[in-house]
Amino acid sequence: MSRIHLRQGRHFVVTWGISDTFGGMTGAFLHRSRAFVRLGGVSVDVLTFDARPDYPEVERRLRSTGRMIDGMRLLNLWDWLRDHPTPEKFARAEASVFSQIVGSLAPLDPNGSYHAGMRDGVRMSLTRYADDGVTELQVDHYRADGTLAVIDRRDIRQRGTIGGRSIVLCDRTGQPVKAWDGAWALYRWWLDRVRDKKPATMIVDSKTSARFMVGYRRKKVLILHVVHASHLQGSNGTTVRASRAAVFAEPESFDALVFLTERQRSEARRMLGDRANTAVIPNGRAVPRASARPPARDVHAGIMLSALEKRKRVDHSVRAIAAARTAGSPVTLDIFGDGPERSRVAAAITKAGHGVTLRGYDPDASSHLAESSFLLLSSRSEGFPLVLVEAMAAGCLPIAYDIPYGPADIIRDGKNGFLVPPGDVKALAAAIERLANLPAARVDAMRRNAVRTAAAYSDEAVTKRWALELDRAAKRRGFPPAAPVDALVFRLRRGIARRWRNWRGSKSPQPATTGRRR
Repeated sequence: MSRIHLRQGRHFVVTWGISDTFGGMTGAFLHRSRAFVRLGGVSVDVLTFDARPDYPEVERRLRSTGRMIDGMRLLNLWDWLRDHPTPEKFARAEASVFSQIVGSLAPLDPNGSYHAGMRDGVRMSLTRYADDGVTELQVDHYRADGTLAVIDRRDIRQRGTIGGRSIVLCDRTGQPVKAWDGAWALYRWWLDRVRDKKPATMIVDSKTSARFMVGYRRKKVLILHVVHASHLQGSNGTTVRASRAAVFAEPESFDALVFLTERQRSEARRMLGDRANTAVIPNGRAVPRASARPPARDVHAGIMLSALEKRKRVDHSVRAIAAARTAGSPVTLDIFGDGPERSRVAAAITKAGHGVTLRGYDPDASSHLAESSFLLLSSRSEGFPLVLVEAMAAGCLPIAYDIPYGPADIIRDGKNGFLVPPGDVKALAAAIERLANLPAARVDAMRRNAVRTAAAYSDEAVTKRWALELDRAAKRRGFPPAAPVDALVFRLRRGIARRWRNWRGSKSPQPATTGRRR
């Protein structure tokens, strides 16, 4: 396989944190990063900003499961501040501002009644909460040797009440060396440090991080934001979610907004107008060759891979299976996943009777797709449900609500799966029965179609689309292309243009003088 020419320089994923299950958006950007490393020959740093104390263990788990590979690093802001060998090098002579911020310096008493964040038996942080026991008012971060690294206080204006923030970096003697009067100032400062003035590509995945990336513009840095989930809210679906408002208000802060489906981009462009550069790049997946013959399996065996949360409406799938069984079809459903709606889903399964099994969380749940006939998706909304591509790649036929966004972009009803009106449990049950009653030859043909459809979302295909869109963004900024030949032509043309301007300038008429030459 030939190398895909991605833009050279540093490559970063900018996200708020890593989900504990490594699924959803986390799984998507980790997969994309692995493809960049394997197919593009670049290294990728994943940058996180949350203060969880166990990132070394998180990275160990990611590497042991193959989700992170050589060429990828996981960097956390607070661990970086802790581990920097010479924090004093960041000291600056902004005396008045520095003194004002540091004036609020009040480290927490290590012997006080504060919540301790631990790592391998070592205290890494102390947190002072408000009276509600939830709101964080101050977090002191410690190094592994016990020295104070950072004081992050959030009740500057009135102690005990959120308002005003100061963040102070200390050296190993506890002396303050640098301070910020807000978190976003710190985040942007850190981005500059890890980039180290080198050309960089930053792909912003989380909507939380996208808010502080608005307005962050630097020379030689491309910034693209991936909109992973729906940007709309409300029953009429015409209002931008509050969490997306900053991005949609200033889309020009990004070199491109990347949507996972054409349908979502079309809807977003009606709001954005011509203020934003947009692209459509779906999430990729490792898929078999298009000619692969899906293995045989029991046509009645269903599967569902889903977090057990309200938006997923897992109970709809349970009810649909129950209805199909009542109609005489011996279908079954294995549900893999966990979440806050577990008890509600369990109650629905009990009410449904036989045929549905709740398997719980399984990191290898996708391996069961190859032995399942169909996959159910009954969510209220999605960004781009990767599970559909995973299922189709395994020859497992998706039966999905036609929701925004994703299913209609992937599924051709009756050809490689089935689309069902959103929220219609009876129609969902009817589609399950329809599949179970199709001739075997027709079902086999649909499975082959599904595998061919999944090939369009292969790592190679999707990484090529990323390379194309990165080149387009670079061209708009006047940066050289990624491909060596194109980059050479770019530099030659720029050099010729510069020499032409200089030559024209030298031929311009000179102003007349009357003074004698001396």
